Amino acid sequence: MNSTLIFGYGNPSRGDDALGPLLLERLQADGLTDIEFLTDFQLQVEHSLDLEGRDLVLFIDAHVSCSSPFAFTTLLPEGDRSYTTHAMSPAAVLQVYQQINRCPPPPSFLLSLRGERFELGEGLSPAAQANLEAALQFARELCARPVLSHWQSLCSTL
Repeated sequence: MNSTLIFGYGNPSRGDDALGPLLLERLQADGLTDIEFLTDFQLQVEHSLDLEGRDLVLFIDAHVSCSSPFAFTTLLPEGDRSYTTHAMSPAAVLQVYQQINRCPPPPSFLLSLRGERFELGEGLSPAAQANLEAALQFARELCARPVLSHWQSLCSTL
């Protein structure tokens, strides 16, 4: 049995930062029963525990610097250079998993949606709405075939 986790994170009150949770909600509405969904405002050290027993992990987040409408990349464990674990990168969560479990983390990927406005109290920008729709179609393709080789092949085509 395939155990896939999709983790959408971001702050719904900060404009386009809501892209991760919004995409996650849309995927959940599709009624997928073989995928587990998780959302939070930001990644923290405790999220490394959510990776246990997974075959595949997809992190979804808004980014101001990725190409439009989205980017899809493979993640590798890497420690953050920050002085706190209050907010972490997906690579840092993988690094914590590896340190705790003394084994490699499950194959993990990042779906970055291009965002433009991140101010508190703003709604989703028109550009982010369009990027959300494009990323939704791509994410549905991932969910249709949650197989490592398929996801790896999609990374090489973007």
